[in-house]
Amino acid sequence: MSIVSKLITPLHFTLNPPNCSPKYPFSSFKPLTVQCGKRTKRTGKQRYPSEKRKLKLKTSDPLSVETKLDGFWRLSKLQVSVSDDPGKDFLGLCDALLQEIAKVIKFPVASMLPPEAFTVIRKSFDARKMQKEPTFVYTVEMDVSKLLRLEPRTWDFICELEPRTGLIDHMPYERVSGDLIGIINDSRNASEATDSVGSGNHSFPGGLHKVPTAEKPKVAVVGSGPSGLFAALVLAEFGADVTMMERGQAVEQRGRDIGALIVRRILQLDSNFCFGEGGAGTWSDGKLVTRIGRNSRSVQAVMKTLVRFGAPDSILVDGKPHLGTDRLIPLLRNFRQHLQELGVSIRFGTRVDDLLVENERVVGVNVSDSRESLLLDNQNLKYDAVVLAVGHSARDIYQMLLTHEVDIVPKDFSVGLRVEHPQELINSIQYSELSDEVLKGRGKVPVADYKIVDYVDGNNSSVTTKRSCYSFCMCPGGQVVLTSTKPSELCVNGMSFSRRSSKWANSALVVTVSAEDFSSLNFQGPLAGVDFQRELEQRAALLGGGNFVVPVQTVPDFLEKKLSASTLPSSSYRLGVKAANLHELFPSHITEALQHSILKFDQELPGFISNNALLHGVETRTSSPVQIPRNVETYECTSLKGLYPVGEGAGYAGGIVSAAVDGMFAGFALAKSLGLYQGSMESVLGKSQNAGVANY
Repeated sequence: MSIVSKLITPLHFTLNPPNCSPKYPFSSFKPLTVQCGKRTKRTGKQRYPSEKRKLKLKTSDPLSVETKLDGFWRLSKLQVSVSDDPGKDFLGLCDALLQEIAKVIKFPVASMLPPEAFTVIRKSFDARKMQKEPTFVYTVEMDVSKLLRLEPRTWDFICELEPRTGLIDHMPYERVSGDLIGIINDSRNASEATDSVGSGNHSFPGGLHKVPTAEKPKVAVVGSGPSGLFAALVLAEFGADVTMMERGQAVEQRGRDIGALIVRRILQLDSNFCFGEGGAGTWSDGKLVTRIGRNSRSVQAVMKTLVRFGAPDSILVDGKPHLGTDRLIPLLRNFRQHLQELGVSIRFGTRVDDLLVENERVVGVNVSDSRESLLLDNQNLKYDAVVLAVGHSARDIYQMLLTHEVDIVPKDFSVGLRVEHPQELINSIQYSELSDEVLKGRGKVPVADYKIVDYVDGNNSSVTTKRSCYSFCMCPGGQVVLTSTKPSELCVNGMSFSRRSSKWANSALVVTVSAEDFSSLNFQGPLAGVDFQRELEQRAALLGGGNFVVPVQTVPDFLEKKLSASTLPSSSYRLGVKAANLHELFPSHITEALQHSILKFDQELPGFISNNALLHGVETRTSSPVQIPRNVETYECTSLKGLYPVGEGAGYAGGIVSAAVDGMFAGFALAKSLGLYQGSMESVLGKSQNAGVANY
C-alpha cells in the first residue's frame, strides 16, 4: 500500500437533502464518495491574502512604542446590534460603537473617548443566520495624535495595542486619495513648484508637459458610459482635444425615449435602456460594488469623483454602495457640464459606422446621425487616436471591427432568466422578525437582498462543461425592464431607484456558457457568443408573442416543465407578460443547470421556490461575449494601431466602477503615448489591474 493510500480513508454515504422532492427527477442524488486526506499547507502564490498578511505580521519586527503613538490604527469588524444602532443611514459614531472601540483598545470608560478622533470608513449590515443576532459591522480609523491631544489618558492603552491581522492594523499614515480631478491638480501644483523656471513648458504630474493649444492631439472617445466618461475626463484634464461621441441621447432626451417605449411601445434603436448617456448602467440599479479592490487608490478615486459630481457621501462608507437611476441622472448632467467646461465636444445622436484606417493605423472615424436610417449625412473625422468605449450591446461595432481584421476573441459569459419575488418575502427570508424594520427602504435596516451561487457538473448532459449558476445584478425594491435593442429580440434586466421602495425584488439567475455551448447551436467564429445571445433573444420574442411582451413562468412550474395555467403572480414588468414554457428557450443542459441550482438556492433561502416567484425570459447581456486583445501597458489594440478598446464592451470590465477604473487607466496610458504625460500611473493611481485580464 502506498503512503498516499495510508493517509486517505474512503467514506461512503448517501446524501438525501430534506428539501428535494421526488417529483423533480433532476433532484435525485447519487451516493457520494469523499476522499479525506491530510491538509497540505499553501505556499507562495497559493496563499490567500489573509494568510499572506498573517505571515508578514509574524516575520515583521514588533512595533515600537514610538511607532504605535504615530499614524493611524484601523479597527475592523466592530459589531453593533440593530437595537443599539441608529440605523443604516447613520454614518457617524454612536455610543454603542464607542463602547466597541473601547473594548478593542481596552480603555475603561467609553464615554471619555472623543468621537473626533475616529472616522467610520465602512459600515455594512450582517444578517446571516450563523450570527446570534443581526448586526451592523464597522471599520473605523483612529487618529492617534488627535486622540492623545483630546484624551491624554489613552496613552498607556495605545502603547499596549498589538496588531491583529484583519482586526487591528497599524498604518504609519492615513490612506487618503482624492477624486481624480484633485489628484491631477495636486500633482500639477507639486510638479510646478519643483520645475525650473523658464524652461518653456508647463509641467503636470510626474513630468507631464502640456502642449500648446494649436498642437493639441485630437482624440475621439466613442461611447459615454463609465469607461468613456473617465477616459475623456483624464485626457481633457491632460490637455487633449477630446470629442466624445454617443450614438444615444443625453439623459434628458433618453428619459423621454424610454418613457415612449414603456407607454407607447416605441423603441428607439439607439436611445433606450442600453444606449445613451451614462451607458446601460444609468437605467439600472447603479451598483458600485466591485471585486477589483474597494480600498485601492484607483477605486477610491472613482468613488470620490462620483461624489464630486453629486453622488452622496454615503457611497464611500456603505458596504454595498449603490446610486439608483434617480441619482445617476443629475450626476451625469454635472459630469457632462464639467467636461464641456474643459473644452470637450460632446456629440449625442452620433453613431460611428466605420474606422478610417491608413497604413494599418486608425486615423479617424466615419459617423452619421443615429436618428437617420438612410446614412445620407456621413462624415469622415480625423483623429490622432480613438478610444473605443462602447458597451456590450454594440454588436454592429464588433462586426465592423472584423472588416478591419481586428482580433476579437470569444469570451465566456452567462445567460439565464430573471426571477422576481415580492420584496416582503425576501425580507422575511433574510431577516425573519426583523423584516418589519425595512419599511420600504426608510427603516433601520437595508432592503433585503441576496447573493447565491451553485456549481454544476455537466457530466450527465450532452455538454460536459462544469459551470456555475448564480444570482446576478440583484435589485431589491426594483423592477424588471426591457433591454432589447431590436424589436425582433427580447431580453430583460433589473433596475432600482435609490430608495429601493418597490414591492418587488428581482435578480438574474444565470449559468455560465462557453464556446462548447455556442458550438452546440452551430455557432462558430469570433462572434459565436453574439450569435448565441441573439438566438436566445429571438426565441424569447417568439414565446412572448411580440410587441415586447415577456414570456414568464412560475418557479414551481419551471421545475416541473409545465405551463403556468393558473393566474400568474403580479409582475413589475410594464409591457405585459405571457405564460410560456421557458425551458424551450435554452439547450436542455442549461435548463437542467438552472433547475438543479434553483433547488439548491431554496435550501439556502427556504421559501425561494414559491408560487409568487415569477421567472422572466431571457437574460443574456450579463457581460461582453467578446474581448479585444490590447497591450497590457499602453492599452492599445494589438491588431490595429491608434485604437484603444476599453471598458465592458471590450471585455475588460463588468459594472460601473470597474469600467470607470479601466477607462481612467486607459486615459493615462493614452496621454502618455501622446506625450502629454510622462510619469508613472502607479505613482498617481496605485497599481493597475492587468490590462489584459478581465477582472470585475
